[in-house]
Amino acid sequence: MLSILDWGVLLLFVLFPFAVAFLRAEHAGRSLHHFFLADRQLPWWLAGTSMVATTFAADTPLAVTGIVAREGIAGNWIWWNGALGSMLSVLFFARLWRRAGVVTDVEFIELRYSGKNAAVLRGFRAVYLGLLINCVVIGWVNLAMAKLLSIVLGWDQLTAVFTGFALTTVYVAISGLGGVVLTDLLQFGFAVMGSLAVAIFALGTPEVGGLQGVAAQLPESILRPLPYFEQDSPNAETRFTISLATFLAYLGVQWWATWYPGQEPGGGGYLAQRMMAVKDERQAILATLWFTICHYCVRPWPWILAALASLLLYPDIADHEAGYAMLIRDHVPIGWRGLVLGGFAAAYMSTVSTQLNWGASYLINDLYARFICSGATETHYVRAARFSTLIIMGFSVVITLYLETVRQAWEFILEAGAGIGLVLILRWYWWRVNAWSEITAMVAPLLGLVWISFFTAATFPDTLLYLVCWSTVCWLSVTYLTSPEPESTLVNFFERVNPSGAGWREVSAKVGKHQVRDLLPRFTAWFAACLALYGLLLGVGELLLPTKTGPAPYFATSLACCFFLYHRSDSIKLG
Repeated sequence: MLSILDWGVLLLFVLFPFAVAFLRAEHAGRSLHHFFLADRQLPWWLAGTSMVATTFAADTPLAVTGIVAREGIAGNWIWWNGALGSMLSVLFFARLWRRAGVVTDVEFIELRYSGKNAAVLRGFRAVYLGLLINCVVIGWVNLAMAKLLSIVLGWDQLTAVFTGFALTTVYVAISGLGGVVLTDLLQFGFAVMGSLAVAIFALGTPEVGGLQGVAAQLPESILRPLPYFEQDSPNAETRFTISLATFLAYLGVQWWATWYPGQEPGGGGYLAQRMMAVKDERQAILATLWFTICHYCVRPWPWILAALASLLLYPDIADHEAGYAMLIRDHVPIGWRGLVLGGFAAAYMSTVSTQLNWGASYLINDLYARFICSGATETHYVRAARFSTLIIMGFSVVITLYLETVRQAWEFILEAGAGIGLVLILRWYWWRVNAWSEITAMVAPLLGLVWISFFTAATFPDTLLYLVCWSTVCWLSVTYLTSPEPESTLVNFFERVNPSGAGWREVSAKVGKHQVRDLLPRFTAWFAACLALYGLLLGVGELLLPTKTGPAPYFATSLACCFFLYHRSDSIKLG
């Protein structure tokens, strides 16, 4: 239970967003640009921190705890692979999103495509992403917070869900994006403090015995961040922390082929919203880079260390995701417990607030204002946006009650979007992609998932390989069987966004630009940047939990890549 001190600390965390909301209410109510994009005046560090805060919710440490229990530290490649796509956004897409000048990434559809097909696609994606998928995301965040509160405070799931619903929805509806990102800044800081506190207190228990105790009591196969072969029997039986096929699916397919919130190929979603809300193109690049470094290199290890401690403290529990909440209940002392719960409340609210604002931007800008009630006043649209946050949260509460685990929802989102990623990338760099390409890439994985679920025994992540192949064949076939976008649409897009690469050579010749910038220097920079990021991530892991490899090779690789990027920065043209 919580002491009076704990409740006092927790109350401060809850009240702070409302203070910001009321300060930002008048500014947010001026127009949709103010409500959804903060009038495009965010500095890069604030926008980037908001991206990181959004991807840190109560579900994340619980899900990581479950992953480590089943597959060891190497199981985290299910989301670490997203760093490849995030770096792609830094070097290839951040500036283009800011240059496009749209309110949402769904509005981009009618900039890139034209006609009835584009209009149908825009409306469908607004509902599909803004309501259905968005509510699933909020649902699993609600589930994790409800699980945390039920274990630590003894609340039932319904009470926990409706408490989160009431707290978050009100301040988001009032403040708009400007208030969301300002609260994200403080919420992220306290969320990180909370996760550090859980890891420190859990490791400090006599049963665990610190980092040395973890290394001594758990098998090395669990502690290694990379999967490997272990010869551990007279029959030379080969064992993985995760299977080779799984690892290859993560690194070779998932990051570019699937859609997942916060890891969208080509940017998109609430990341694109932040890119479009900053002051200029350079700030869009810096914001995305700051997000990528913090997301993959700063945050994971406190969660992982706490997960390892939970394996020693609760080895026999059925629900390993709940092990993280049990650490807070049993091993975080009074006073600190309020700070930790406040940090997780902050993480929960920062994620849900972004999802609500982002989902409302689709429903209002891309559905209501575009198809239902065009020509109304900005004040009317802002009122509608505030009301739509209530609708989204209501649907998400219903979905929460049908979810069992966070990972269950993760896998569904990845499978439902398997194959669309390549379209989302190539629509910027290949003129031949049309609206039918994107429509097909959205529908094909859903049909494939139904077939796999009813007629095969395939399981995740093997399903990704089948779905990506199926979806890619479908959308490429449809692309070549249908007409390209009209020349006027392609020319207008090219002149506005000015994309690079040979994929626009035919269009560039029509507008008098017979040469387009080569993408090879940027691919080289992307490869080096990914090596630098993973070197830092793995080096920190080896520093905390050293194995035979040690941290030196990883840190050396990271430094060498940073040195290369620094000396090649002038030759890498990001426009």
